[in-house]
Amino acid sequence: MSTGLRERAAAELTRTRQRSVGLTDAVDDDDLVRQHSRLMSPLVWDLAHIGNQEELWLVRDVGGREPVRADIDQLYDAFKHPRGERPQLPLLGPAEARAYVRTVREKVLDLLDSVELAGRPLVEQGFAFGMIIQHEQQHDETMLATHQLRTGDPVLVAVPPPRSRAIVAGEALIPGGPFEMGTSLEPWALDNERPAHQVHVPPFLIDRAPVTNAQYQAFVDAGGYDDPRWWTGRGWAHRQEAGLTGPAHWHGDGTYTRFGRREPIVGDEPVVHVNWYEASAYAAWAGRRLPTEAEWEKAARFDPATGRSRRFPWGDEDPTPEHANLGQRHLSPAPVGAYPAGASPAGVHQLIGDVWEWTGSPFGGYPGFRAFPYREYSEVFFGDDHRVLRGGSFGTDAAACRGTFRNWDYPIRRQIFSGFRCARDPRPGEAAG
Repeated sequence: MSTGLRERAAAELTRTRQRSVGLTDAVDDDDLVRQHSRLMSPLVWDLAHIGNQEELWLVRDVGGREPVRADIDQLYDAFKHPRGERPQLPLLGPAEARAYVRTVREKVLDLLDSVELAGRPLVEQGFAFGMIIQHEQQHDETMLATHQLRTGDPVLVAVPPPRSRAIVAGEALIPGGPFEMGTSLEPWALDNERPAHQVHVPPFLIDRAPVTNAQYQAFVDAGGYDDPRWWTGRGWAHRQEAGLTGPAHWHGDGTYTRFGRREPIVGDEPVVHVNWYEASAYAAWAGRRLPTEAEWEKAARFDPATGRSRRFPWGDEDPTPEHANLGQRHLSPAPVGAYPAGASPAGVHQLIGDVWEWTGSPFGGYPGFRAFPYREYSEVFFGDDHRVLRGGSFGTDAAACRGTFRNWDYPIRRQIFSGFRCARDPRPGEAAG
């Protein structure tokens, strides 16, 4: 592992921890141990879980060091304890959790200077460190979603997102043909992103922007939540059982609540906090459908001029604040047209950041998939129970977001920062495959 790679890993570990500390220091100890929703863990569980995963993989496995707290491994094993049960566990208290993650981090930074990082896939190109950085950032986004669900005075502050800089409307035609999906080269890519493989995608049209609040309000106003024609059977049953009448945190009077602040709904921002059933119902109402995962990735990565797949819609360079709304710089999606520099060659905007975008596809492994470094990261979730989301949200850090990154969740979930865009097949004469 080169000096530059060690420095990058240390800098990313430090930057990521600053975010974790900010999310947990923003509230008092009572808030840290409280379960704000049965869908979420207490924030103090997330914090100690972050440290425990770091200890397991970096201190013990990569570093070969003695355990810091082997006695708590089972408490922070996400597969042993569903979120609803975690408040009843004998968890570390706020002071203990903070001390624990500090101790683990000190050991990690110490071993990073000297550990031999070659000879096995787990450590090649610093993969284990990249995996742990991404794991912590994913939990930071989860903790941000918990903040959205908590009641009480606002505690998080951020500058507003940029205003729209371009008129973005209509659809982009993506020509039919093969493209390279996934990656075999991205050093910190996770197992479900691998390997790179050729996929033939027929021609399709995709919205140039995510569906906005104003567009979704039109579906609500047209009685979309009262008409089973637009919903799948399971979706309609869930809509009735859960009493859904609009996106989460909408109040039905033109306002919504975001991180403790009740505000007028901004019409040209991408709609957020909708589940897969709601997204697919809107698409059916609009005479469209959700894009498949392969369609989404081709729209995001394929460069027709070269025939190659880029890392991001704009090219291979890492995201900057000009490209996308990532990293909790803002506490909401940005208006459509706010990031013209982030558009794809086909003119599709805001594919990265703002809102996770539901696709029509179930979560599964690519041809040649190999579970690494453990089955529980991806493979145990494969199947029809989960739907794939792509692109990241305003709460997703750039370290855990790229054109190949895959997220997944149950179709009923909407506490996540989820939105969508629509797609459709070409009409006769619109495209040649």
